[in-house]
Amino acid sequence: MAEIVNLRLARKARARADAGAKAEAARARHGQTKAERQITQAERARRERTLDGARLNDTSLDGTAHETDEN
Repeated sequence: MAEIVNLRLARKARARADAGAKAEAARARHGQTKAERQITQAERARRERTLDGARLNDTSLDGTAHETDEN
């Protein structure tokens, strides 16, 4: 025979679990020391520079492509 489940309690338990996961993500994001934030920012900037350096052509904000001068 199936176990009887109180849906209100199950809904509250699921909400608590979701809130706990959200809180864990916030702690990871906001619970960093200043040095850790600077390291994360430096890594992000390095990745952006690497990605920008690998671009084949320069695209302006209006969507038009500009070829680079190659001699």
